[in-house]
Amino acid sequence: MTLLKLPILRKMKWPEEKLLKRLDWYIMKKFLGTYVFAIALIISIAVVFDFNEKQDRFMSHDAPWSAIIFDYYLNFIPYFANLFSPLFVFIAVIFFTSKLAENSEIIAMFSTGMSFKRMLRPYMLSAAIIAVVTFGLGAYIIPKGSVTRINFEDKYYKSRKMNTARNIQLEVDSGVIAYIDRFENYSNTGYRFSLDKFKGKQLVSHLTARSITYDTAAVHKWIVKDYMIREMDGMKEIITQGARIDTTLFMEPADFLIMKNQQEMLTSPQLSEYIDRQKQRGFANIKEFEIEYHKRIAMSFASFILTLIGVSLSSRKTKGGMGLHLGIGLALSFSYILFQTIASTFAVNGNMPPAIAVWIPNILYSFIAFYLYQKAPK
Repeated sequence: MTLLKLPILRKMKWPEEKLLKRLDWYIMKKFLGTYVFAIALIISIAVVFDFNEKQDRFMSHDAPWSAIIFDYYLNFIPYFANLFSPLFVFIAVIFFTSKLAENSEIIAMFSTGMSFKRMLRPYMLSAAIIAVVTFGLGAYIIPKGSVTRINFEDKYYKSRKMNTARNIQLEVDSGVIAYIDRFENYSNTGYRFSLDKFKGKQLVSHLTARSITYDTAAVHKWIVKDYMIREMDGMKEIITQGARIDTTLFMEPADFLIMKNQQEMLTSPQLSEYIDRQKQRGFANIKEFEIEYHKRIAMSFASFILTLIGVSLSSRKTKGGMGLHLGIGLALSFSYILFQTIASTFAVNGNMPPAIAVWIPNILYSFIAFYLYQKAPK
């Protein structure tokens, strides 16, 4: 009977091993739950301190409560949470994993034959969820809210807009270079304006004017006053003068009157488009925009690196217990944020490419993660 049943047994479809078992779901729920709890706890404290610091300015500028709550803090909370997401990931991983190690639950997992690599699966899946959410918020959702938040701060707390700009030079079209000695925002007027047109490497037209004013009623329309145009054709030169001429130039005041933290108000596709356009026009002051664009990607990948460090560090039961793990974890997470700030400063004030500067903390901490992974209990 047994031999007769063997072919039938071979043809039967046995249930495959589930990708995620009950233990995996347990770890993921605890990890993500601790992460959200840490965010809620720290942000509630941050909101209290922020309001305590800024309430005098808000009251002196007669900021309405509806604007304070809905325009400012409703957009401040997701911005702050996303900014310090690596810190929250670290705290969540170390707090939860240390608790497992202290209760000897990790030892029980290993005693069943589970490897450290297998135990990492739910952690990395949780980190992937956090990375996707972090990138989606930072690249598409938070920038739209930052427009409202920064405009609120500009109106009721501290003005961020530049009122003047000097020595502006940019390419407004292929082979067309514009220069403005000084531009004033309140009147939308620039002084000592010049416009050079090149054909290849040869200058074919040179316009100079006392002033140029942006017409806000039209798109890219400028009013040039007290101008002189010199057109060169071989050995011939034609000079034209006038009191006023209206012209269309592919530039606007927003191109050179950059608001502080303006890069936070652009989504990632808008940032990419802005960076490419400004590079083509020869505009040099775009490093902060490049840093913001690459930082959004690097911060998402940091979730995996910091999760691996946290699990490797806290999965071993030690005499110091959870307090020791939390102390080391906080030191590592704050040093990560410090390295990120220092690298960004080098990119803005030095010659370091923004893409490299932003990824330096991830590269450095990847080596730390690999070392701790090798030392983790197997």
